[in-house]
Amino acid sequence: MSRRVKRPLRPAGDRPKGARPYRGSQAERPPAHRPGGKPPARFAASAPRAPKPAPFIPEPGKIIPEPPPLPTKVQTVVVTADENNMRVDRFLEARFPGLSFSHIQRIVRKGELRVNGKRADSKDRIEEGQSIRIPPLKLDAAKVVGSLSEAATKTLQALKDMILFEDADVMVLNKPAGLAVQGGSGITRNVDDMLEVMRDAKGQKPRLVHRLDKETAGCLLIAKTRFAATALTGSFRHRSARKVYWALVAGVPKPKQGRISTYLAKEESEDDTIMVIAKHGDEGASHAVTYYAVVETSAQKLAWVSLKPVTGRTHQLRAHMAHIGHAIIGDPKYFNKENWELPGGLQKRLHLLARRIVIPHPRGGTIDVSAPLPPHMLQSWNLLGLEADRFDPIENAPEE
Repeated sequence: MSRRVKRPLRPAGDRPKGARPYRGSQAERPPAHRPGGKPPARFAASAPRAPKPAPFIPEPGKIIPEPPPLPTKVQTVVVTADENNMRVDRFLEARFPGLSFSHIQRIVRKGELRVNGKRADSKDRIEEGQSIRIPPLKLDAAKVVGSLSEAATKTLQALKDMILFEDADVMVLNKPAGLAVQGGSGITRNVDDMLEVMRDAKGQKPRLVHRLDKETAGCLLIAKTRFAATALTGSFRHRSARKVYWALVAGVPKPKQGRISTYLAKEESEDDTIMVIAKHGDEGASHAVTYYAVVETSAQKLAWVSLKPVTGRTHQLRAHMAHIGHAIIGDPKYFNKENWELPGGLQKRLHLLARRIVIPHPRGGTIDVSAPLPPHMLQSWNLLGLEADRFDPIENAPEE
């Protein structure tokens, strides 16, 4: 995995409402790419991706051993990096899987457990390097994880089939369109629940780091440890993560490269919830910024666009493209063009892919993973004659 050098993109001409062109000098503009020709050499090839690591495989029937010699007398332990910001009760559960909830509450309530010499509440958060005084404990019998049920085995296989990248701390899944990331009203299957089958011997379950809409396919980042979850969440918060999306939209945006900057607010009705363009200062309004670039067009009726969200608001890309008059094909919430017919052969499904994610790895280096087009989008690309292996002009978009 390697870091890419960011170069400003070329300026554009007239701009649509709410959009302004990229800034960059004429001398810095990349060479033009003409239809049918080969892309410029510097864009044509990217660094080869590392081979896909072996995915997580549980050990059916494994007995989770009791922790080494049970603390039959007082002991002091030091909080590790992976336990940083963990609640006191969760810390005890993780260290001693057989410890009952009532026993945890009892030793905490009696003040037998101390953090840096002071009494602690079960909901208090601990910090790396702190000393924890643990009294003698009485553990329940060791837990036995039997063979996975048929349903759990299928769930595990489904997750394994989605893995684009995995190591000891991180997984990147290729989430299929139609699969929800989290539970909610009317949702019976979601990634968060599926991850239950990947709990480790300490009972830790892989954690979601960010979200994708149910109908959006592509890269979904998962933390396998608390340490990784904290680091990756911080990268999103400080905008160190770069995300690139691909979409098929109605019409051809002008200019072909631009910046969309608006405020978005949630509008709820009895039947639906959508994000609407708002004004600064409106209740619940949040600033949202998206860069876009047209990659290829089809008969001036459709355009393949590359999108780079700087902020991460709900439905941001969908609302922004609709705002400039180029809604994403198959979007049930934001496609509002009247008398517009879907070209023959294209499925009426959301044509939006979380194509690529680039983020600092919690232990150094960079995670850089790309997802392929999902089946319904690949079908559309083939029908329209779009070249999915073309270079992506949005890669060098500014960070702000």
